[in-house]
Amino acid sequence: MEWKEYLADTNGNLATFRSENIETVKGFLGLYEATMKEAALSVKVKELMALAIGIHERCDDCIAYHTRTALRAGATREEVVETIGVAVMMGGGPVYMYAAHAMEALEEFSG
Repeated sequence: MEWKEYLADTNGNLATFRSENIETVKGFLGLYEATMKEAALSVKVKELMALAIGIHERCDDCIAYHTRTALRAGATREEVVETIGVAVMMGGGPVYMYAAHAMEALEEFSG
């Protein structure tokens, strides 16, 4: 998969949704911004947590977004790989298969 292109397509489709459902999106973005700000947990830690949940839920869009944002928040390759491991430990075999998606996204967004 071309993760950067995939995420760009997702963002385009979400822009259409935003234009047609402004209030819902404003509510979600408010929740996102309030939750993901620097506080007792760093933004990096929160993004790694979101990545683990995205992998567990088998959400390619979440994997793409949170891999990129975790790296932008300063996560190292080793931290992302350990996060993927935690997701696998919590989710077993099906999540193990999505670890491959996350590793592929990591490679593309790291480069």
